[in-house]
Amino acid sequence: MHYIGKSLISFGIILIIIGLIFYFSDKIPFKLGRLPGDILIKKEGVTFYFPLTTAILISAILNIIFLIIKYFIK
Repeated sequence: MHYIGKSLISFGIILIIIGLIFYFSDKIPFKLGRLPGDILIKKEGVTFYFPLTTAILISAILNIIFLIIKYFIK
């Protein structure tokens, strides 16, 4: 039961962080999905969009969050 409690607390912290990001997203000076390095190709009738920089940024942030959670669980 001890492990389940820690897991639920960790999940709650992640939800709070995600909620704060959505709440303050209007005040962030950059827009996720429109960062320099994101690939956008527009041609006649076709648009290709690949958010490369956004994906790397989100991956790094999630990695840091999970490392912090792993540190507190052990």
